[in-house]
Formats: sequence, C-alpha cells, structure tokens
Amino acid sequence: MMPITLHRTFYSHMSRMCALSPPSSKFGLPDLIFFLKSRNIFEIASYLGANFDLSSMALETDMTPSTVRGRDRHKTPDRKSPLERRSLGSCDQPLLRQLPVSLTFDMRNVQAMSDIKTHIGYARAWVRLSLEKKLLSRHLRTLLADSALLRSQYKRYAFLRCEDEKEQFLYHLLTLNAVDYFCFTNTYPNTKLPYRVVIFPSRKASAATTTANSWVAISGTLGETSPVPIPRGALEFVFHHKNLGVLTTLRIGHDNSGLSPKWMLEHLVVKNEVTGHTYKFPCGRWLGRGIDDDSTERLLVGELVPRHVDSEELVEACRTPPRCRSPSVPRRPSEIRPSVPEIQHMLGDAVNNIVKFYYRRKQEKDRSTLTLLLCGEMGLVYCLEQTLLCGFKSARLFGRNLYLWDYFVRVKEQFEAALLEDIDKCECLGQSPGDKELEQGAVLQCFCHLVEQICTSSHSLGKDGKFQLFVCLCAREHLLHRMLPHLAASRITQEMFEEQSFLRNPNLLTYLRQILESLDEFDIVLENSLTKGIIL
Repeated sequence: MMPITLHRTFYSHMSRMCALSPPSSKFGLPDLIFFLKSRNIFEIASYLGANFDLSSMALETDMTPSTVRGRDRHKTPDRKSPLERRSLGSCDQPLLRQLPVSLTFDMRNVQAMSDIKTHIGYARAWVRLSLEKKLLSRHLRTLLADSALLRSQYKRYAFLRCEDEKEQFLYHLLTLNAVDYFCFTNTYPNTKLPYRVVIFPSRKASAATTTANSWVAISGTLGETSPVPIPRGALEFVFHHKNLGVLTTLRIGHDNSGLSPKWMLEHLVVKNEVTGHTYKFPCGRWLGRGIDDDSTERLLVGELVPRHVDSEELVEACRTPPRCRSPSVPRRPSEIRPSVPEIQHMLGDAVNNIVKFYYRRKQEKDRSTLTLLLCGEMGLVYCLEQTLLCGFKSARLFGRNLYLWDYFVRVKEQFEAALLEDIDKCECLGQSPGDKELEQGAVLQCFCHLVEQICTSSHSLGKDGKFQLFVCLCAREHLLHRMLPHLAASRITQEMFEEQSFLRNPNLLTYLRQILESLDEFDIVLENSLTKGIIL
C-alpha cells in the first residue's frame, strides 16, 4: 500500500485535475482515475489506430499449436534460442508465448466484452484490467505522450498539460504495482474469456502421449467448466468460457481407451489470455489403469505464477518433474521419510494455517485459499498422509505395494461386521444400546458410509485420490478426530502398522487427536471440485 503522506500529496492535485475541457470534449480520462471522466473509449482506439502501427498488436488467442510449430519451422537454425533447440527432442514440448504488452491489445479485449453497455463502463473495465496487469501507469504514459491529443482535448492550464504534475501523477500510479489486484477478474463474472491450456508430459517417449480420449475441467472462485475435450495429440489448446475467477483446481483424466492409454504428466499450465494470469498445476503422476495407483483422473491444485517469472523460466520449471506428490508411490532407497518430530511440526503448521484462515475477517476469506490449505503442498491431506505412512507396512513380498486407501477399505469391512454383531447382541439380550454405544455406532456407520460412497462414486479416481477425497470429507463432517480411537483399536491396525506408528503409540495418538480436534469448531465448506457430489 502507498504511505499516508503519498496519498495526501496525490490528493492535493485533485482540484487541479478538474480543469478539463467542457463536456463537449470527446475524450477524457476515466472517472475511476481520481475524478477524471471518460466518454468514449472507442474514439480513443480509433485515434490510436490512425496514429500508431497496430500490425504487431493483434490478438492471437486462436493460434493453434500446429500453427506455432509450423511458423517455427521457417526460422533459420541461427535464430533459434537455446530453449527452442531443447524443445525439438523426441517429444515436441510446447512453448509459452508472452501476451503483447500494448495499450491497444488491452483496449481490443475490453471492446470485445459484450456484457458492458456504456462507454464509461468500457473505460472502467480498461482501468481495472490495466491495474490488474500492473500496466496502468505505462498505458497512461503512452496516451499522455501524444501532445497533439492533449492539446485537442484539454485546456492549456489543465493538470495533464503540466509536465511536472503529469510525471508525479504517473509516478504515484506506478506505486500501485506493489499490490496484486484482481479488480478486473472479480468484477466481470459473465464475460467470456479465452483460456490457454499447456500440457507438459514426461520427456520419455513411451509416457509422453496417450491413445485415450482425454479431458480437463477447471474450477475457480467464480465458477467451473464441464469437461473440456483435449484435441488428440495436442499439448496446447485454447477454449473460451465465462470468467472463472482466480483458478483453484484442475481435473484431468481420460477414458483409458486405445492401445497405449497410459500417460505421464509433469505439469499443466493454464493462462488467462486477457489478464495474463498464469497458473501452474503440478502433477508428476501417471494416468492409466495398471500403473501407479490405477487412476485415470487427477485433481491438481493450482498456484499463481508471479508476474516476474518469464515464459522461458516457467517452461524450464514445468519440464522438470515435480516433487512426488504422493508418499504412497514407491520411492528410491536414497529418499528418507520425515521423522516423527518433523511430521508433528508439519501437521501442526497445516492445522494452524486452517485455524488462522477461519479467524480472518469475513471479507478476507476465500475458498480457493482453503482448498490450497487442504490439498496443496504441505496441506492437511499431505501431512496426514505422511502421518499415517509413518510405520505403515506398505511393502509386500508379492504383488504391488499397499496404499493407505487399502487400509481404510479393510477397516470398513471390519467395522461393518462389528456393527452387525452389536445389533444381533442387542436383539438377543432384548436391551437397547446406551448413549455411549449409540455415539460409537454413529461414528462407525458414518465412516463405513463415507468409504462406500467414495468407492462407488469415484471409479476413475486412484487410491491416492480417494484418500484425498476421504480426508476432505472427514474434515467437513468433523469425523477426523472421532474416528481415531476406533481405528487404533481395530485388528487391521495391529496387522498393518508398526508399534511406533501414530495409530499404535498412545502418546502419538493423543497428540493426533488433540490437534485434529481443534478443527471441530469450524464449518468447513468445500469446493464442488473436491467433493465429487458426495453428500452424507
């Protein structure tokens, strides 16, 4: 934020800024910029079109990857950058192009917004877009550099005709770049925007392509898409959709069809082709039956790429496999699992971050932040997975290694048998169960019903994806700390966990119950993209 003294200095010029031409003038700056008034942004664009070369500023959101690659083939080898030469390997990796940084590019995008009806509305949208892209000062400098335009629209004593005052005005606007705004993204929910999806598969030729029919579904703070088909063989494509807001999650999957459906993905990148916001979705997992955890669908949590990260740096980062997001995947012997104190510290931080989220002021809360705290890197799901994997006997002499979801399914079968025994016992004795027995039975029934719902409604999810969904739903239903004593007492736990695990060590179990119980006071509301429509 700007210092208070800077605000006072800035506002001291407001009275002088009103020295504009009479209302008959055809062009004034937007009233959103501190009481300046705009009438017709179309006339601004027309003036610029007559006085500037716009040939290099055309919007290219519909350019297909094949067109880009065909255009690249006409370049001479001497002109290829090292990044382009690296991309010409056995797998044709995509490239990310920067959006044009120009005044007319943003004006054309604003003019294409069909939900705005007035000229002042277009002007405000342009100001919001420029402010969000941190280009407001730069764009205004371009406009105000045209002395002929200023002389024709402003009186001689106007604020903008004074060089010193104009420079100070632009300098003050430049300080707004220190803050990240979403004033355009959050204001126009009905505007249709182009989104570019770029897929970074594994560099291994056998894992880089798939014969299956694949799709993506993207969710944000303002909405979500239905599954969008990925063009066969394409690593980059553009689709148009109503403004999704700040992107939060992405689901990618396929139907496991064809001779070679297995697909290894490192990252996905989604770029808003109007605001320039770029989101990176780390994956590092397989899609396909008979490999990894048998998943043909992955839920990925996005992270906003800072604007100072250029395209080449982002591309290089996306070609590098991310840190393995699933501790259940067999690791190299050199990789060391975190110790018990490290796990306690990680879990404590994850829970504390959720508690802090709910103690924020209401206007500062954002469900996208909660999704990140639950499913993002070092989130609650990841930390609980590390906690339960401590002392978990996952390795088997024959067959594939066990996953945590295998453990929950086996516990569910034991709980169902125990519930039936309790019902038969009460019927034989003719007694009604007490309050304690009723409460314990309710927890067991809720656990069994939740596991059954996930198994029956999420066929495309792998075992790690089902575990993630299970943790999120348990947090929503306040079941996490209540089920721990029953899990600890289960015969399955004695068979599948070592004595020093969190579920068998009394001290560690007490710690786990107490820290998860602190989430019980909050009403956790999950995004639709997380719940798969499961309602208990």
